[in-house]
Amino acid sequence: MEAIEVVKIAQEALEDKMAEDVKALDLRGISNITDYFIIASGNNVNHLRAMADEVEQKLFKAGVKLHHSEGYTVATWILLDFGNVLVHLFNKEQREFYGLDHLWSDAKTL
Repeated sequence: MEAIEVVKIAQEALEDKMAEDVKALDLRGISNITDYFIIASGNNVNHLRAMADEVEQKLFKAGVKLHHSEGYTVATWILLDFGNVLVHLFNKEQREFYGLDHLWSDAKTL
């Protein structure tokens, strides 16, 4: 499956769980880490976990396996690594503090 299709499925999953301020960034050509970042915010620990579960489940159904995840226990910043696509789920304070949106401002927003 193409990475852009993975991004679309993940975005739909996040929309289904009422994620806030969802952004997909195209990092091709400016990062050797991954091709795309998806960044979204949630309201609380349970909301962030539900968002992460939905993304993982919908991508698994589409044949995309999760390589690695971090932060699920504390759930202030959950990282889901799907290889070409990294999904960052933040509470609002952590998102503002780390500023990935600004750090990768050279990336094209999808």
